[in-house]
Amino acid sequence: MNFFRNRWVHLSALTTFLAIIGINALRLKYCVIDFDLWWHLKVGDWIVEHFAVPHTGILSRTAADRSWIAYSWGYEVLLSRSYAWFGLLGMGAFGTLLTIGVAFSVYWMVRRLSGNFWLAVILAGTVCSAFLFNGMPRPVFFSMILYCVTLTLLLEAQRTEEIRLLYWLPPLILLWANLHIQFIYGLFAVGLFVGVSIAQQLLWAAGLNLSFLKPATLPAKPLLAILGLCFLASLIGPNFYQPYVAVFVYTKAKFTYNIIMELQPLSFRGFSNFIELFLGAAGFYAVGWQKKLDPFKLLLLVVASAVAFRTMRDGWFLCFSAAACIADLPRPEEIQDPAESWGALAMAAGALAIILMVAAPIVHFDSRGIDRAISADYPVNAVNFLRRNSFSGPLYNNLNWGGFLMWYLPELPVAIDGRNDLYGDELDKIFYDSQSAASSYQTDPYLNESHVVILDSTLPLAKILTIDPRFKLVYRDDIATVYARQ
Repeated sequence: MNFFRNRWVHLSALTTFLAIIGINALRLKYCVIDFDLWWHLKVGDWIVEHFAVPHTGILSRTAADRSWIAYSWGYEVLLSRSYAWFGLLGMGAFGTLLTIGVAFSVYWMVRRLSGNFWLAVILAGTVCSAFLFNGMPRPVFFSMILYCVTLTLLLEAQRTEEIRLLYWLPPLILLWANLHIQFIYGLFAVGLFVGVSIAQQLLWAAGLNLSFLKPATLPAKPLLAILGLCFLASLIGPNFYQPYVAVFVYTKAKFTYNIIMELQPLSFRGFSNFIELFLGAAGFYAVGWQKKLDPFKLLLLVVASAVAFRTMRDGWFLCFSAAACIADLPRPEEIQDPAESWGALAMAAGALAIILMVAAPIVHFDSRGIDRAISADYPVNAVNFLRRNSFSGPLYNNLNWGGFLMWYLPELPVAIDGRNDLYGDELDKIFYDSQSAASSYQTDPYLNESHVVILDSTLPLAKILTIDPRFKLVYRDDIATVYARQ
C-alpha cells in the first residue's frame, strides 16, 4: 500500500497522465487545423501592428463597418507572438501547452480539494475524456483553467472559513476578462456563492433555522465587497463594458445555434457525452450524499447542467463543477496525501518536456507534418494558383475557410469567417443558404458582386456554379474549387 503513496510513484503517474494528453494533442495536430485559429491569429497580428484593439469587423469585406468586439484579444496576441517567433511549430506548441494546462488545472483542483492523489489523477482523466478532444485549444481553454482556480478558491474559503483566499478573485477576473468572454461563468460562480451566503444569513437572522442546509460561514460585507471588486475588475481593459454587450448579442442568436454542431445540444451519439452525463449525476449524488445540503453546489450544478446539455461546447462547465463537488467531500486525513512541492512539479514538467520533444517527430509533429495536415484540410494549392495568376477580388468564400484565407490570402478581404457575433444570423443565413445551393443563391448580393469564388469542392454551390453563366471554372482539386467572373 505504501507503494501507491510514494511521491516518486505519484510524480511518475502525473507525468504519464500529462504526457498522454500532450502526445494526443501532437498526434491529432488539432492545435493547427482549427478553422477559427487563423482569424484569431490575424486579429492578434492586427492588434500588435496597430497597438490597439479593434472595434469593427476588420479583415472582412462584407462586415468591415459593423461593430465587433475582440473579447479574446489577450489570447490572440499570445497566439500571434507564438507564430511570429516560432512559426507554425510555435502555434502548435502554444495549443499543446494550453491543452496540457487544462488537464493539469483539473488535476490541481481535485488534488487541492480532496487531498488524494489517485482520486485527482483518475477524476482528471475522466473529466478530460468527456470533452478535451472534442474541441480545439481556443480562448475557451483559458476559461477552463481559470474556472478551476475560481471554483477551488470558493470551495476552500467555504471549508476553511478563510475569507482571505477570495482576495485573489478580483485580479483573476481582471486577467480572465481580457482572455475570453466566458469570464462571465466565473463571475456567475462568485455571484452565486455570495448570493447564497447572504440569503442564508438573512434567513437565519429572520429566525428561519434551516437545519438541513450547510450553514454560511463567511461574513456578508467582505463577500459583497469582493463581488463588487470582481465586477469592476471585469471592466478593466481596452474593451471596458463591451464584452457584456457581446454576451447579450450571443443570447439573441438563433440561426448559428441550429447549424454549428458544437453549439447544439448533446446528441448522445458519442461515448464522451455519456461520460459527461455520468459526471453530472455523480456530482449531484456527491452533493446529496452529505449530511447537510450545500445550496451553492446544488444551484451551481443545476445551472451548469442546463448550460452543458443545451450547448455541447460548454460541456466542460458541468464536468468541472461536478468534479469539484466530488472532490470536496469530507475525507479522513489518513487517506490524504502530502501535496507535491514546487521542486517536484518542476521535475515533472522537465520530464514532460523531454517526453514531448522525443514524441513530436515520431507522431510527425514537425514542419513537414504540419504542412501536410494544413494542406489536407485547407485550399493551399488553390490559393497558390490565384497568386500565380493575379486574380483580383472581391472574394467570395465558404465560412470554414474564412479565417485561413485571412492568413494565407491577406490581399483579398474575406466575405465571411467564423466570427458569428460579427456577421449575425442574417448574414450567416444568406451565406449558408447560398452555399447549400438553395434557389436564393442566384440573388445573393455578396456572390453577385464577387469576381473570385473559392469553395470547398464538396459544397453544393461549388458544383452548381459549373452551369452558372456568370462564372467560369478556373481551378479544381479534391479540396477546393475556384471560379472567376465571366
